[in-house]
Amino acid sequence: MTVPNVADLPEPLEPTGVELLDELRAVIARYVVMPSSHSLVAVTLWVAATHGLPSFQHAPRLVVRSPEKRCGKSRLLDVIAGTCHHALVSVNATVAAIFRSIGDDHPPTLLVDEADALFGTKRAADNNEDLRALLNAGHQRGRPALRCVGPQQTPTEFPTFTMAALAGIGDMPDTIVDRAVVVTMRRRRQDEKVSQFRERRDGAVLRVVRAKLAAWVKANLATLASAEPDMPVEDRAADTWEPLVAIADLAGGHWPKLARTAAEVLCAESEEADLDHSIGVRLLTDVRDVFAAMTVGFMASQDLVAALRRVEEAPWAEYDFTTRKLADKLRHFGVKPTRNTTGSARGYRREDLDDAFTRYLPVPPSEAVRSVKKPSDLHVSSDGSGASDTSKCQTESKRQSKTAGQDPFLTGLTGSDDPPGITGLVELPVGQLEPCRECGAVATMRDELGPLCRIHRGAA
Repeated sequence: MTVPNVADLPEPLEPTGVELLDELRAVIARYVVMPSSHSLVAVTLWVAATHGLPSFQHAPRLVVRSPEKRCGKSRLLDVIAGTCHHALVSVNATVAAIFRSIGDDHPPTLLVDEADALFGTKRAADNNEDLRALLNAGHQRGRPALRCVGPQQTPTEFPTFTMAALAGIGDMPDTIVDRAVVVTMRRRRQDEKVSQFRERRDGAVLRVVRAKLAAWVKANLATLASAEPDMPVEDRAADTWEPLVAIADLAGGHWPKLARTAAEVLCAESEEADLDHSIGVRLLTDVRDVFAAMTVGFMASQDLVAALRRVEEAPWAEYDFTTRKLADKLRHFGVKPTRNTTGSARGYRREDLDDAFTRYLPVPPSEAVRSVKKPSDLHVSSDGSGASDTSKCQTESKRQSKTAGQDPFLTGLTGSDDPPGITGLVELPVGQLEPCRECGAVATMRDELGPLCRIHRGAA
């Protein structure tokens, strides 16, 4: 058998841009569960763009935020650090040190984890104003920072133009978000599997991808410098996304369409995002508890607000909570109000909330009911009729002996919504679900004292 000469073998074909971006996207998805395919596309293109920064006029920021911890932010930064151009991970670095690390034609990529510690409070934000100014100025080429240096306090310009990624819980400064590709992470479900990342084992895999990606982009810097892609967004969003779309157009194939769709979707999401995550998770917890206590599948918005205001040790009674505020906060978790089956009431279905409960509230609902008042203390209407107000229910008075001239109905709940004159049992309106005053089960009948289920109405 003749062994071929190595010199006579054809050289292996260089991977195409489509293949390289597909490979990078697969590597990211191997270690991190991204919130959507658009977010995965955006991060893939952002990493590729770090290798082509000398060709661009803008350096888009990447903001990776989440409602709570353990949503994959730090792991995503690990993968980005292994595949982007010259990662500069900022761990307690001073602004002066960062200024002096940015300066050559192709500066390092600044990665800042736990950025909420830098900007999460007003005091912290004030203390890190120089860093915020650096990140804002560095979005555009030709915006150096002027500082006095040395014993003579000589005015000196420091370059600021560099790619930067920030990860943290909750909000980032608006001026940074306005210059960023924003990805809002979610906690991984139990059925969403990823490979464990270990630097000693997986770092080499990332470095191979980085080397191939850097070689491809470096060979096409001139093409990227002259690119003027058609943008699906406008103004500053177009400046931010232009390098990513230019990379996608250079690769060709399915990537131009993926990039433009991701730009449209993520920019629209970013415009609507005004997150208040800590209070949001507390709200999710209380909403889940109310649904569990009431054993209903749908609650009208006003009834859910009234029930939340009765939750003990919760902020909703003092929070001036309204149906509008409820909708605004639940929208952050992808939950929107809908109508019941008859279309008579606007509210929330339990099934629409289950995904948010699963991602952010790991304790099963059966174990989570803690401070919701007994169902008999809550007057709930699923179709909007007889909706409760936000005042507390009056306590039941002890039944008095009937004497001449006394109205027997005054011995029931003094705050009852039932009109005088009802005797015996009456059937609840179709579609109305109320908890039985005895056991909390769904009631279909009621007497002058309140709703009763099928079992307890016979004993009334």
